Amino acid sequence: MKENQCKIVDCTIRDGGLVNNWDFSVEFVQKLYAGLNEAGVDYMEIGYKNSPKLLKGADEAGPWRFLNDDFLKKVIPNKGNTKLSALVDIGRVDENDILPRSESLLDLIRVACYVKDVDKALKLVQTFHDRGYETTINIMALSNVMEHELLEAFDMIKNSVVDVVYIVDSYGSLDYKDMEHLVNKFKQHLPNKRLGVHTHNNLQLAFSNTLVAADLGVELLDASVYGMGRAAGNCPTELLVTHLKNTNYKLRPVLEVLDQLLVPLREKEEWGYLIPYMITGSLDEHPRSAMALRASEDKDKSVDFYDKLTTPEVGFDKSK
Repeated sequence: MKENQCKIVDCTIRDGGLVNNWDFSVEFVQKLYAGLNEAGVDYMEIGYKNSPKLLKGADEAGPWRFLNDDFLKKVIPNKGNTKLSALVDIGRVDENDILPRSESLLDLIRVACYVKDVDKALKLVQTFHDRGYETTINIMALSNVMEHELLEAFDMIKNSVVDVVYIVDSYGSLDYKDMEHLVNKFKQHLPNKRLGVHTHNNLQLAFSNTLVAADLGVELLDASVYGMGRAAGNCPTELLVTHLKNTNYKLRPVLEVLDQLLVPLREKEEWGYLIPYMITGSLDEHPRSAMALRASEDKDKSVDFYDKLTTPEVGFDKSK
């Protein structure tokens, strides 16, 4: 049988860092990398490569929020077959902070943007491509993008040097029909580009939506061990490792790091399917309001939360 062309990009540290402010120990990251490498996972996204001078709160975040190349070489002194990836955001990275690939442990740099900034993202992609990196452009919040905006973006992307174009379900609001529609549209307008997918689990559809994309030929599949990621989390790496057919992935090493690292962390930090995240997903909204609710004393008052989000007559207390 033909070997599966899908490749897993594990985002546990990068997306999971949104849960704990990237407060992972060096030992945690080393063990995770070793486990993913043994399991045959293709990429590990080890953090963000944004520039601390361009973001507030840089001093409070863990080192995986602003990766330093010298630090990274100390963390991963013996790199295996699993490639290393980092994500950058438009307006949050100084391109002068990105070394040539020959001087860095990073293999892949992914540029995240909203559709209005695709032109800016492609300029960064060109820079990183010229420095030797594999590149992706990750168009966020596609569920909120107008048709004409997407077509304009395709016109810019199709002749660019970007290697992979990502379909991103930022709000966890898409179902299998939405995913099928988007993948076919991307394939139609970008026939010369490889595709990737990044899903969130607000409606418990991250895994199934990822499989739909994979069946339609999407190559790079984002995931995280135990689903660790912002709010409702992501497609679980362990599910893809065990479910994808005709691959060389091994499940046991992923289960080992899950047992040793993620289960204890889950007792201290919260992520995954919860009703407030389901509500924001069903309303096609960013989960920040649900995250704020879960951090408050009213964290389990789902009906009140739902009413606030769905009541058009919003009142403000002018006495404050």
